[in-house]
Amino acid sequence: MHLRGVVLPEGGDPRDLWVVNGRIRTRPVPGATTVVDGGYLLPGLVDAHCHVGLGPKGAVDLPEAAEQALTDRRAGTLLVRDCGSPLDTRPLQERLDLPRIIRAGRHIARPKRYIKYLGVEVEDPADLPAAVAEQVGQGDGWVKLVGDWIDRGSGDLKPLWTRDALTEAVKVAHEGGARVTAHVFGEEALPDLLDAGIDCVEHGTGLTDATVEQMARNGTALVPTLINTENFPSIAAGADKYPVYQRHMLDLYARSAGTVAKAVEAGVPVFAGTDAGGGIEHGRIVDEVQALRRVGMTAERALGAASWAAREWLGFPSLTEGAAADVVVYRTDPRVDLDALRHPELVMLRGRVHA
Repeated sequence: MHLRGVVLPEGGDPRDLWVVNGRIRTRPVPGATTVVDGGYLLPGLVDAHCHVGLGPKGAVDLPEAAEQALTDRRAGTLLVRDCGSPLDTRPLQERLDLPRIIRAGRHIARPKRYIKYLGVEVEDPADLPAAVAEQVGQGDGWVKLVGDWIDRGSGDLKPLWTRDALTEAVKVAHEGGARVTAHVFGEEALPDLLDAGIDCVEHGTGLTDATVEQMARNGTALVPTLINTENFPSIAAGADKYPVYQRHMLDLYARSAGTVAKAVEAGVPVFAGTDAGGGIEHGRIVDEVQALRRVGMTAERALGAASWAAREWLGFPSLTEGAAADVVVYRTDPRVDLDALRHPELVMLRGRVHA
């Protein structure tokens, strides 16, 4: 197949790409059929925090999980970093019509310190490294920890793990070739996670000037899931038994936009993730890109956070020689108007065209 258009992120004049056996070619291929002539060619969108296989009541079955992934594909999301799922979604990775899924295995939490049935529960923090080693074998190069959650004894967000346990666990993951990320809402858990060498922070609403600076210095990534942060007021409203936690969640929400803006300004690598699954519908990556724009990213950087920059972070090249032919085509330039992302002209996944 042959495609002609403005290739992002480089921009400039339209140029030609060819697709052979699901791979991008930059040299002419005789006899290729032209499927795109004009518009803007974008490396497939990335949802860097997604939960394929998770529904409002826990795990769903594989057919429903496949529908979730198809919903993401229709929105132009062709690569998903699945940040923990109670369902083994490896069979979905074999389907050529579904987005590529990078799995993180299951969440690792402690008893009564996370949502029931979603994660692997570890009673003793000293056993965290062993649990991480097990999940390294279950995922595709990522492990997901629950860094903090409400502690009903204190009535507020508290860390789940000791610094020593985290340091050893991150070391085990890195030795196994995996990166580690963590769910973190509050402030208190972040210093130990960052000192342990964690690779990414999910949500990060409790970031302070000091921890933002440390993330920027270490190159630690942030996936702020801004559209999920909009749920904080409703979470607080349902926690009347815990007024300290209630106030804390509302405070985190009130300053969340400013917190992410500070991270962006400091040069922290920030990527787009929706937290789809459970309370967030799939297919909302454009909403997250626009939310990143509202907190201070340029339109081009927000777009890159859900496309070429995110692909590079996850080990997938953009539209270069030999790269996977994962392309979304738009009639108008999404760098100028992010709303163009809502109207893909064509979606190509693994070199296969989808309307």
